[in-house]
Amino acid sequence: MEQPFRYYMQVRYGECDAQKVVYNARYGDFLDLAATEFLHHICDQDQLPGGAFDYQVVKLTIEWKASACYRDQLEITVQASHIGNTSFTLAMDIHNYRTGQFLARGEMVGVAVHPVTVEKMSIPDIMRQALEQGGRGKFIDHAGIHIAKESAGA
Repeated sequence: MEQPFRYYMQVRYGECDAQKVVYNARYGDFLDLAATEFLHHICDQDQLPGGAFDYQVVKLTIEWKASACYRDQLEITVQASHIGNTSFTLAMDIHNYRTGQFLARGEMVGVAVHPVTVEKMSIPDIMRQALEQGGRGKFIDHAGIHIAKESAGA
């Protein structure tokens, strides 16, 4: 079975306190980035009615297990755990890429809205299929992890 969609990022200085530990609120930002990249990556937005898929986050929960620190490279897995008529739930896990340590788990519930009117709407069939397929085996690398591997001949 292929791995779920993965988003790689590196922790920046401004996301940390004086001890170089990530502020708790920043994990919400990390999950938002991963969700945005996931949704953009799994479906060609030009194929959608109105040319885009938009949503509003109605719930975001985070469970912390360990801290991320300045310059840590994070791997965030993203997969749809529920797809309803108008809402969907993304389950996300954050790991330290280098050590494999589990850092946090997040769950985001989004409601599909019309891109112009922002009124609640049904999830378009194309996006529903994309959420079901989930971009398994795919990734976005904003940490340069895979570039470094290729440069090293891995």
